[in-house]
Amino acid sequence: MFRNLTCKRIECDEIWSFVRAKEGHLQPELQGVFGYGDVYTWVAIDADTKLVPCWNVGRRDAESGMAFVKDLGERIKSRFQLSTDGFKLYLTAVEETFGSEIDYGMVVKVYGVSEDDEHKRYSPAKCTGCDKEVIMGNPDPDLISTSYVERQNLTMRMSMRRFTRLTNGFSKKIENHMHAIAIHYMYYNFARIHKSLRCSPAMAAGVSNTLWSIEDIVALLD
Repeated sequence: MFRNLTCKRIECDEIWSFVRAKEGHLQPELQGVFGYGDVYTWVAIDADTKLVPCWNVGRRDAESGMAFVKDLGERIKSRFQLSTDGFKLYLTAVEETFGSEIDYGMVVKVYGVSEDDEHKRYSPAKCTGCDKEVIMGNPDPDLISTSYVERQNLTMRMSMRRFTRLTNGFSKKIENHMHAIAIHYMYYNFARIHKSLRCSPAMAAGVSNTLWSIEDIVALLD
């Protein structure tokens, strides 16, 4: 259903989680093996309709980044403005996928260093400032932002116990992790009313005419 979309503003980001154990606690033979340890979910969101057109579960590496951006490129038919954080892998992936056919801006954040070791261990460093950079095309500087996708990441952490940083509800198998994310986004896109839109993201994007129910989703899976 998410093909030939007419999104105008897309924001992308990655969110960390882990499967079986955190990377530093894995057995030596499992370190570096995908499906164990640190896992990242790459997410794109339409800043206007709040639709999440695609996501990708993988590592925070060039292969996963390229697969994610190429998937995004196959879903949107018109020129749009893209915003990402300062992760350098986006530069190559976006250029190879879109060439000069989009307007691309990057938000580069500056983080401070916490003197509190316990705080640094369990929470991200405090952002002390950010710079906006035009990478290609002619993006609107006022709209270069990753605020919506970062807020969406918070929705993921609040909605799925397996994404909580300190939890015993983490995923034990990568397959279950990926299925849980797919169900979450099915519900988020089609069955959850976004407060600012007063309808689901799929309805706002013109993908669906009605608000789906849990029963509708279950029937589709059957």
